[in-house]
Amino acid sequence: MSDRPSPEHRRPEGVSDATIEALGKLSAAMDHVEDARGHLYAFHRLMGSAESTMEEATELVRAAGHDDIADALDGGVLGRNPLPGMWSFQMVEAYDDGFYAEAKGIQQRALDELVGGRRHIFEAEMKELRRTPGREGHEAVPDDADGEF
Repeated sequence: MSDRPSPEHRRPEGVSDATIEALGKLSAAMDHVEDARGHLYAFHRLMGSAESTMEEATELVRAAGHDDIADALDGGVLGRNPLPGMWSFQMVEAYDDGFYAEAKGIQQRALDELVGGRRHIFEAEMKELRRTPGREGHEAVPDDADGEF
């Protein structure tokens, strides 16, 4: 097994340190974009659960004889858009089809044009700086990779 990063994590010939650093920062930014997307999906799931639970609560409030409060919940909360004109699924779609798609597309373009589509070169080079070759737990690639992925 090679004690070097796999070929797709090695810097292509002639690519500058500045380019690798820039792509590393873009990768870090995209990590935040992905985290934000995950939180948006979590919000979507929570709003779906909230709607179902609110419906059950409304029925229980009504069954307990509090029609005025049940009517307020039924007319003011149930079925209401969390944001103007949008339920959470529409927020997810707007994010996915807008900002997220644009950011992912530009990131892929940068990788394709600048480093032949290779990902995480900055991180792989950081790993090489910090690991101790030959030391257990510091391997360049998994044992079953034979230096290739």
